[in-house]
Amino acid sequence: MKQILTLAASAVALAGCATMNSGPVTGPATVAKEKAAPDTMRWLYGSGEAAAASIQTWRQIADYSIAVVHQRKAPQSVPMGLPDGTTGGIGTASCIKADGTAKPFAAVFDVDETVLLNTGYEYWQALTGKPFDADEWAQWANKGAGIAQPVPGAVTGLRRLREAGITVIFNTNRDSDTAAGAVAAIEAAGTGPAVHGQTLFLRGDDDMGSRKDGRRAKIAENYCVIAMAGDNLGDFADVFNADESAIAARRTMVARGEYAQLWGNGWFLVPNPVYGAWQKGTLDEVFPPETRWKPSPGDAPVTMTRP
Repeated sequence: MKQILTLAASAVALAGCATMNSGPVTGPATVAKEKAAPDTMRWLYGSGEAAAASIQTWRQIADYSIAVVHQRKAPQSVPMGLPDGTTGGIGTASCIKADGTAKPFAAVFDVDETVLLNTGYEYWQALTGKPFDADEWAQWANKGAGIAQPVPGAVTGLRRLREAGITVIFNTNRDSDTAAGAVAAIEAAGTGPAVHGQTLFLRGDDDMGSRKDGRRAKIAENYCVIAMAGDNLGDFADVFNADESAIAARRTMVARGEYAQLWGNGWFLVPNPVYGAWQKGTLDEVFPPETRWKPSPGDAPVTMTRP
């Protein structure tokens, strides 16, 4: 964990995007064989547990979305982080156009570690110990097609959505000047099609940088968005990442009230322990006083000093 926090610290700026060149890079064979992979990478890219969790999530996404399409009541968009949203930071766009006709259904997805696994770039970072390098990431983003593999469950999940008449839209923080590479990677992994400006939105498409609310608002103008999925809270609403240093408040916001009702009910989080906005927090911030423990009976809470 300590190793990957160093490796991925500057990748947080990608807010849901991980990060080389045009072909597989193996590095010195002895180094690759002897150097332990960081725990987080070992879990996400190498474990059966991660594959199972991803397949489970993607099945839930498809099951939920198809059920919404088949329900008889009037459709309603899932709450989104829209600029004109409620005080709490989420707004629900209308599923009816100005002319009174219904908008087509859509599901919106982040790309990196939600639809595609950036194993090629992450391997390179783990092998070399280098921090995030914008030039190397641009090479990967432009030429990683065919190396980046689909997240387990994504191909089947996306196929099911499209067969149900749901438009699949990608909203990623890959840069707009790597649009061709993003399209190529998405399609090479069997998760396409993707068309920039129609079913693919990238950082740089508006003036909000890595914040996605503006792109979500644009998508909601033309579609009834019934599901969203990503690996970072910013993939759902920018309000979550407005203050990434507020560790306890951010967690509480997610786990209570109206936000808590959305997980698995229109919002779906795909697990990614490798990088993201969660990479902050001291021991004091992560472990509030009421959760702490020591093995010494003299220092333990009264409730724990039992015979």
